Amino acid sequence: MVRLLHTSDWQIGKLFGQFDADDAAILADARFQVVERLADAAHAHDVDVVLVAGDVFDAQTVTDRTLHRLFNALSGFDGPWVLIPGNHDAALSESVWTRAERLNAIPPHVHVCLVPRPLVLKDQGVVILPAPLTQRNTYNDLTEWFDGADTEPGLVRVGMAHGSVQGILADEIDSPNPIGAGRAARGRLDYLALGDWHGCRQIDDRTWYSGTPETDRFRANSSGQALVVEVDGPGAVPAVTVLPTGTFRWRMEALQMRVASDVEAAIRQLQSLGPKDVAQLSCAGQVDLDGYRRLQAGIAQARGATRALLADLSALTLLPTEQDIEGLRADGYLGEVIADLRAQQDGPDSQVARDALALLAGILDRRAGRADMAPSSARGRTDEAQADTAAGNTAAADTTDIASPPLAKGTP
Repeated sequence: MVRLLHTSDWQIGKLFGQFDADDAAILADARFQVVERLADAAHAHDVDVVLVAGDVFDAQTVTDRTLHRLFNALSGFDGPWVLIPGNHDAALSESVWTRAERLNAIPPHVHVCLVPRPLVLKDQGVVILPAPLTQRNTYNDLTEWFDGADTEPGLVRVGMAHGSVQGILADEIDSPNPIGAGRAARGRLDYLALGDWHGCRQIDDRTWYSGTPETDRFRANSSGQALVVEVDGPGAVPAVTVLPTGTFRWRMEALQMRVASDVEAAIRQLQSLGPKDVAQLSCAGQVDLDGYRRLQAGIAQARGATRALLADLSALTLLPTEQDIEGLRADGYLGEVIADLRAQQDGPDSQVARDALALLAGILDRRAGRADMAPSSARGRTDEAQADTAAGNTAAADTTDIASPPLAKGTP
C-alpha cells in the first residue's frame, strides 16, 4: 500500500494588508507553522510521499529569508516531498524556484517538478506525473500529456496539477489553467492531486482538491485541511481521509439592523468570538444613537478577544431618537448642526455626516460625563470649543479626521 499526504496552496509570503500590522504578521507566520505541522503529520501517519500541488509561494518576489525558512520547515519529514509550481509561483525562466536553486535552499529530499515529465520514486512504489504551470495563466490543459505517458508497471500512478476542473467549479474561473473533467480516468491515474481551489473538495473517486492548510480568506469552503490518501496498489480506488490542519477560523457576519433587538443579537455574536477567530463584521440598516454606542463598545471588546476583527459600518444609518437628542443636551447652534447632520445621511455625504454625528455625540457625552469633575465655566468653554470644531469641520467638508468610520477597517 502507498500512503500519500496531499496539500496545496500554502501561499508562503502572503501579505494580509487589510489587517493591522501585528495581526497581519501573525497570520503570515501561521502559514509557516502549518507547514511544520504538515511535516509532523507526514511523520506521524507514516506517509510515503508528500504532494504539494502548487502555489507553494504567494509571489515570485518573496525574500531569500522566506525561501530558506520554508524549506527548513520541511525538515520534520525526511521522506520525499514533491512540489509543483502554481499560478502564483509559476516556473518562469527566472522565478522563485531558480532563485531557490541558486541559494542552494532546496534539500535533497525535496523534488520540485518544473517540467512535465514522470518522476519515478521506486522505493516508495510511486510514479508522479506533474503538470507544472510555466506561466501565471494558460488556456491549454497541461494535464493532457498524462493520457499518453507510459510508466513502469507495478507503480502507483499519481498526477499533480494546479488549475480549474472544467464544468465543475465556478464558471468565472473555468478558463485560466483548465483541467479536463475525467482526467484521472483518461490518464489511467490512481490519484490526481489538485491545487488552486482553496477549499477541500472531491471531484471524483480519484480526484481531489486538498485546499489550503491554513485558511486565508472569508469564504466558507472547507479550507484549513490536508488529505491522507491510501492506495492499496495500481488500479485500486484510493481511500481519502480529511485531516484538519488550520489554526484560525475565518468568520464573516453580515447583519441587518432594523430594531433594537438586532443590536443585542450583534453584540451576542461578537461575544461568541474567541482568540482563534479572524472575523469580518458588516452592518447595514439603521440604528439609534444608544444602539450605535453599544455596538461600538461590543466591537472594541471583541477586538481584544479575537485574533483579528474587521468591522464595516459604512452601510449603517445613524438615526438618533428624540430621547437621544435630548440626552445630548444640545440646543441652539449645536442642535441645528445635529438636525442638519441627521438630514445629510440621505445625501452624497452620508458617511461623513454619520461619522460627524457620532463624533459630536461622543464629545457631548464626555461633557456630560465630567459634570462633577471640573468647574462649570471651564468645562463649558472647553467642550463647547470641541463641539464647535467638530461641527465647523463638517460644515466646511474638512473630513480629514472623520472620513473613516470610527470602527471601520474596510473589507479585504
